Amino acid sequence: MGKITGFMEFQRQEEDHLEPAARVKNYKEFVVTLTDGQAKVQGARCMDCGIPFCNTGCPVNNQIPDWNDLVYHNNYRAAIDNLHSTNNFPEVTGRICPAPCEAACTLGINNDPVGIKSIERKIADHAFEHGYVVPQVPAVKTGKKVAVVGSGPAGLAAAQQLARAGHDVTVFEKSDRIGGLLRYGIPDFKMEKGLIDRRMEQMQAEGVTFRTSVLIGKDFPATVSNMARDTIFPEDLQAEFDAVVMAGGAEQPRDLPVPGRELKGVHFAMDFLPQQNRVNAGDKLKDQIKATGKHVVVIGGGDTGSDCVGTSNRHGATTVTQFELMPMPPEHENKPLVWPYWPTKLRTSSSHEEGCERDFAVATKRFEGKNGKVEKLIACRVEWKDGKMSEVPNSEFELKADLVFLAMGFVSPVQQVLDAFGVQKDARGNARATTEGETCYQTSVPKVFVAGDMRRGQSLVVWAIREGRQCARAVDEFLMGASVLPR
Repeated sequence: MGKITGFMEFQRQEEDHLEPAARVKNYKEFVVTLTDGQAKVQGARCMDCGIPFCNTGCPVNNQIPDWNDLVYHNNYRAAIDNLHSTNNFPEVTGRICPAPCEAACTLGINNDPVGIKSIERKIADHAFEHGYVVPQVPAVKTGKKVAVVGSGPAGLAAAQQLARAGHDVTVFEKSDRIGGLLRYGIPDFKMEKGLIDRRMEQMQAEGVTFRTSVLIGKDFPATVSNMARDTIFPEDLQAEFDAVVMAGGAEQPRDLPVPGRELKGVHFAMDFLPQQNRVNAGDKLKDQIKATGKHVVVIGGGDTGSDCVGTSNRHGATTVTQFELMPMPPEHENKPLVWPYWPTKLRTSSSHEEGCERDFAVATKRFEGKNGKVEKLIACRVEWKDGKMSEVPNSEFELKADLVFLAMGFVSPVQQVLDAFGVQKDARGNARATTEGETCYQTSVPKVFVAGDMRRGQSLVVWAIREGRQCARAVDEFLMGASVLPR
């Protein structure tokens, strides 16, 4: 590597960020990209470890030691080319990926891992700032037409790869703006949406057509946001296009069927978060869910719950409490036991730092209120033994709650979409398709492919990008008999 002894000389440096009191005043990003000097030092910490487990820890198999070395030598043009060879949207993953690559870093066995995620963000931001990111227009068009249903990370990655292979690609999105859950599932303070817009400009120059507010299917559940003004039936899509890629998100939320669930003030997280993104984009909403001056309870300890915490704090909530059904994990992982795999440990997000009471091993029993409006939540302590949960005797308690957000994950893709296409499903309600062999990413319906959450279930953005890229190669092979797209 650039500096053989760098991992012994330099310590990990986190990105700078605004203090909580300052950043909760707006919805802008508050993490500051590394300077050239800081990135050089972080790149110098990358070891000549022989077997870079970080590569396989990363779902898209980023060639991390290579671009760490390029950053150390200040060669950002080569670094972004290397990064783009495996990842279409490093400016996104450099902000919101949980960085399983860092959990697999060899240096992390007995030290702090290399700041891989911060270097990735630096490379992407530097490349855009200096004009290194330009459209890659295909030299030859194939005359083949591909429809991509869903404009989240899987759909966008598939669309960009297919357009670069020379196909005419149209992306259909049921919302009024492109981006899927990148646009309407991630708060602006974690990722500002101008990042999506400039990628759209690049993709349009490469030949991708975007159609918004279009529903592909015949109906849609009320529990999932739908801004469509037009509807296209799957059979019409299949007749017009040579191949179809289903790349929607796992949007069916997990509900909490307890007494009082019907009370006003109890909402799914995805009823709440997209509204604020729309307001930030300039939309005027008559009935926006506001946490201002309210006692907020978030049920669910994952990223979506954390996003509800951060957004509620920015609204000016009086209190914010977050419940998790599972026991509190250890503060530090047992590295010799879990490395290089993703460890179970207590993770405190930036939203938690801004103000939140967290409680673990808590189950919600019911909601209570007056005049149809929730006022409090009745919960109890639970304990886990041999994988089974039981209520702790005499542990019931109540908590004031003016607003409750259900953020317990998503159970499956929207079943109405899969049913409309008539594809076979697996036991979890996802579209059935393999990732290997001659029919990889193909559904049971001819010329209909699937990638991302619709195939694997709720997962990370980086996994969606991987599947979109691999699915694009499968489609290209299906259409042309062979493909030069990377897998």
